[in-house]
Amino acid sequence: MRNKGVIVFLTVVITALCLYYLSFTLVSNKVQKSADAYATDDIGNVDFSKRQSYLDSVWREPVYSFLGAPFTYQEVKETELGLGLDLLGGMHVTLEVSPIEIVKGLSGNSKDPIFLASIDEAQERAKTSNEKFVNIFYNVWNEKAGDKKLNTIFATAANRGRISLESSDADILGIIDSEIENAIERSFNILRTRIDRFGTSQPNIQRIQGSGRIQIELPGVDNPERVRNLLQGVAKLQFWEVAEINEYGSALESINSTLVAEQEAQKMVSEDGGEDISDLDSLTTELERQLAEGTGDDEFTSSTSPLFSLLKANYGLVYEVKDTMTINRIFAREDIKFLLPKDIKLLWSVKPQKADGLELLELHAIKANRGFEQAPLEGDVITNAVQTLDQTSRPAVSMQMNSEGARRWRKLTADNIGRRIAVVLDNYVYTAPTVQGEIPSGQSEITGNFTIEEAKDLANILKSGTLPAPTKIVEEAIIGPTLGKEAQKQGITSMVAGLVIVVLFMVAYYATGGFVAIAALIFNIFFILGILAQLGAALTLPGIAGIVLTIGMSIDANVLIFERIKEELRNGAGLLQAINSGYDKAFSAILDSNVTTFLTGAILYALGQGPVKGFAIVLMIGIASSFFSAVFITRVIVYWLSKKGDKSRISFSTPFSRNLLNNLNIDFLGKRKVAYLISTGIIVVGLIVALTSGLKFGVDFTGGRSYIVEFSEPVVASDLKVGLDQELDGSVEVKSYGGNNIVKVTTSYLINEDDDASNREVESKIKEGISTVTGLTFIDNANRIDETSFTITGSSKVGASVADDIKKSSMEAMFFALVAIFLYILLRFRKWQFSLASIIALIHDTLFVVAAFAIASLLGANFEIDQVFIAAMLTVVGYSINDTVIVFDRIRENISNRGTSKLVKMFNDAINQTMARTLITSFTTLIVVIVLLIFGGEVLRGFSFALFIGVLVGTYSSIYIATPIVVDLMRRELSKEAAEDVKKVA
Repeated sequence: MRNKGVIVFLTVVITALCLYYLSFTLVSNKVQKSADAYATDDIGNVDFSKRQSYLDSVWREPVYSFLGAPFTYQEVKETELGLGLDLLGGMHVTLEVSPIEIVKGLSGNSKDPIFLASIDEAQERAKTSNEKFVNIFYNVWNEKAGDKKLNTIFATAANRGRISLESSDADILGIIDSEIENAIERSFNILRTRIDRFGTSQPNIQRIQGSGRIQIELPGVDNPERVRNLLQGVAKLQFWEVAEINEYGSALESINSTLVAEQEAQKMVSEDGGEDISDLDSLTTELERQLAEGTGDDEFTSSTSPLFSLLKANYGLVYEVKDTMTINRIFAREDIKFLLPKDIKLLWSVKPQKADGLELLELHAIKANRGFEQAPLEGDVITNAVQTLDQTSRPAVSMQMNSEGARRWRKLTADNIGRRIAVVLDNYVYTAPTVQGEIPSGQSEITGNFTIEEAKDLANILKSGTLPAPTKIVEEAIIGPTLGKEAQKQGITSMVAGLVIVVLFMVAYYATGGFVAIAALIFNIFFILGILAQLGAALTLPGIAGIVLTIGMSIDANVLIFERIKEELRNGAGLLQAINSGYDKAFSAILDSNVTTFLTGAILYALGQGPVKGFAIVLMIGIASSFFSAVFITRVIVYWLSKKGDKSRISFSTPFSRNLLNNLNIDFLGKRKVAYLISTGIIVVGLIVALTSGLKFGVDFTGGRSYIVEFSEPVVASDLKVGLDQELDGSVEVKSYGGNNIVKVTTSYLINEDDDASNREVESKIKEGISTVTGLTFIDNANRIDETSFTITGSSKVGASVADDIKKSSMEAMFFALVAIFLYILLRFRKWQFSLASIIALIHDTLFVVAAFAIASLLGANFEIDQVFIAAMLTVVGYSINDTVIVFDRIRENISNRGTSKLVKMFNDAINQTMARTLITSFTTLIVVIVLLIFGGEVLRGFSFALFIGVLVGTYSSIYIATPIVVDLMRRELSKEAAEDVKKVA
């Protein structure tokens, strides 16, 4: 075998990398188990705040050493294979930056009645539209204002230099769009800073491109109200005078003396064998060990001080980032606060600086003689801020203030020449430049050691006081820790059960070849997990579904190869020749089927969000790794097992399977018209049911709110609905959710209201309605519910505009998947008939699954159409085209060997020749899908059902729909064949 050494080398390298990255996951799990043990009381209750405190305490401490290189817990968490919210519990939030306030702010808060009426109506229209707010506003403005131009509203003093009475509407709309984009980026940076300090492991924040939305995931949070307040709080920009170290040095000396005295007393007690009398928990000792000695001011140097063990700095106090928590705990003590001057407040820099391989943060002493409620200058006086270049062509920031701000800025700078003024946002110092001289106008330049990106960020931060850009939550999902644990259990059970059944079948059917296929499958799963860890991706429940599906689909390549080898052996080839031919002849079919499925995964990733994107990542990685393991790794193993040639004891069949499905000669194409009628009948009936009875759409597509409610005893969903209908004006649905003591309550009540008051009102009505019906009391702890109480273990909210976007992106995903597959089939098979037949078959499969959902709903099944359903549909598309391509590939091979004579017979032969592969692959895939349907839990019930129907109909359509349609589209060639047959007879 050629390139065997390269394959072995790559396998070893990939395996080593996967082991390296997965080792961080093992270490992280060990630390989390220690945290659980620390936070669990004697009766098994977990104090989640105590657990988080433990994790925070080791966040910047080394917990792992790899080949002598230490890794802190933070670095371990950044490298581990994380778990998604659905497996861990936590909160998912999508925020939208409100463009309304930005438009009002740019107008100088104009009181023009036409302008205000246009804003109000545009706001109402935006609730049910996914069009950009600026476009909606401009359309309404044109309807109401007649010939009046936007420059009459926006040509204000604050916009001088940008907008004048000569500016066109198009120019002004461009400026508004630019300001909205800047506001979104500004909000993104502020939110990123906030959640980085929220205290949760592996927070994730990303912008949703093409919209004004920001998506945030916070695993493990247990206080949703705190999260809402944190994310929707208005940023407050302030300018504060900075006190230098000689102004509060005596206070620091007193603090230092207190800490050193405690440390010495603790040492004495320890030496005498007594108990610790200090509550420092050796923090000061650890700090003294970790921090370097000395400061820029010799007057305040103390080599024994845990607080003054400082690094060289031009100003103030500078510490390593990993020690900031220790410093915070010291300064949080009441006795330490008492020693500090009353007019001093300590604030950290927002970003660390690197020096000598260390990450350093400065602790600034903010000076405020009038208290801390009102800063000397607030950010609302800033009218503009842009990134510029200073006189030496280094990045800088130019800042412009209004007249009131310029007056106060002049006095503030005059009083602080040679001193620093801190720019503070959310109680973090973004920069603290030194005042070089009095600034008489509101035009200032801030210079420093900035990169261009840092200067742009600072300019955006300064503008946060210019135009208010509040954020509102338009989508939210809360998953309780108990719900996450249950999902973990269901996902792992599904994966293990599916793997075990497939292993047994493959060994029973392919003997030694079955063991080879299983080895490839194990490599495949291992590679998927390792690559996910390398990419820093999180494993979600749909991701586990993707792995379970990969277990079935990755067998496909091995089935193709082994069936080809068996075919060659039946034709009289020797073992080595059969192996070579089997791998070579199967390669093109494997490549085509994998590429088409990969295309659907790529489109899912590009257009999907949340769980759909997670599923797509696993699907694409699974396809790539299964291709490598099935085609290359198995070939190395098979060649090693067959190195003795025909005397080797390797076998690809058992007595049970040796002659199974061989020499089939079924006239599939002769029954194509019957198949067309059956398919059309089922689809028509299903679509009629869908149009009359309706499909059950989830909140992803309709908007609304849903709650997972858990009881200790079984409840009747219909009884709850009666009570909740009275509370929520009849706009409610209640159904069992994976058990008779758990229900899912979905409501469209106040669907167009996204404010916190509406959220609280809906949740309150849900709780009141359930209490009225059942007589039970709501408690906020799933571990403590009993026969007198109930709890809400999870919830989600999707705004109407977000639901519209999800529907739109889902339709785009389906359309682009079909286009990509059409083009690929056309490229590979060079005949439009194959491409068109493929697309018709895929549309058939899609409609068939929708029809099945409608009929199942009519019969009482609780399947919802949501984002995960769309992922299932695209997976069905990928699986179906995979099946179809295998048949098409054999047709292409037969045509190249025998020409185009007797096309119908040739097509029938291709179906018969690939029947073993088709049925075996479908059977193994169905095994894991059925396991997923049974054990995957309620979240994946609809997904699994769609796959179940999709695999069945995909197998059927590749035989009775796709291939027959190619024959019907090639009638001209068939007519030529018939004419030639007549000539021969004549």
